[in-house]
Amino acid sequence: MTGIVLHHQKIKQIMVMKKFSSTFLVFFIFTVCVADESPLDRQFPEYSQEHLKEAKDRKVIWKKDGTEMVRIPSRSLNDPVFYMDVCEVTVGQFKEFVKQSSYQYGGNWDNVTKYSPSPKHPMIYVNWNDAVAYAEWAGKRLPKEKEWELAARSGLTGQKFPWGDEDNVARQYANYEGANGKDIWSTSTAPVRSLEKNVYGIYDISGNVWEWCQDWYDQNQHFKVLRGGSWTSYTNGLRIDNRFSNYPTNRNYIYGFRCVVSSNE
Repeated sequence: MTGIVLHHQKIKQIMVMKKFSSTFLVFFIFTVCVADESPLDRQFPEYSQEHLKEAKDRKVIWKKDGTEMVRIPSRSLNDPVFYMDVCEVTVGQFKEFVKQSSYQYGGNWDNVTKYSPSPKHPMIYVNWNDAVAYAEWAGKRLPKEKEWELAARSGLTGQKFPWGDEDNVARQYANYEGANGKDIWSTSTAPVRSLEKNVYGIYDISGNVWEWCQDWYDQNQHFKVLRGGSWTSYTNGLRIDNRFSNYPTNRNYIYGFRCVVSSNE
């Protein structure tokens, strides 16, 4: 009955507006159509590299792999604005990359499924070379270490974690060793977007999987940088300033990645 009453109210409003002017009528009908659209149906602007220089949107959908990316503002004239994937690259996205590009992935898919069992889980058992290959196929790149840290800090300085300094809220934001609260995954990665995002709108920037960065770990240039901790890390391993490294050919069940693209490239 309530639905019928509301329906009549809408019709009555339209009729009243019609008495004033046809312009109002068109405006009202347009407003109703927009209000009835589900938020899940709303799409951010879709971009590829040739369009990104003019992009002013805070969030975009990257055309090649369908990933949502968020604009990370620069903190100085020397630091260009860039866009970062809001989520780690998923199993489903990586499989699509392999399918479309015929990339010869050298890992074991059974091992991937053991700890990332669905297409919505982050891709694991990827080495640095695998991550670079995906990024190049998508028209992106791996983040520089300072870009990763800037995005993790959400433009702030000094805090321990992407969400602040409080250890007791870590389970709201990160999948790490054990399980409690919102973090219910004690033996595997969590599907992306399962936990809270940071101020910039980025999910799992700490925990879930270690993320490959573009940089060498040190001047010896033997190891590539990994940042962010993983689902096997303890709380201290989630700290923003925590660094890790491995050979670029090494694959592991706690290694994954996300991509970035500079708006002026």
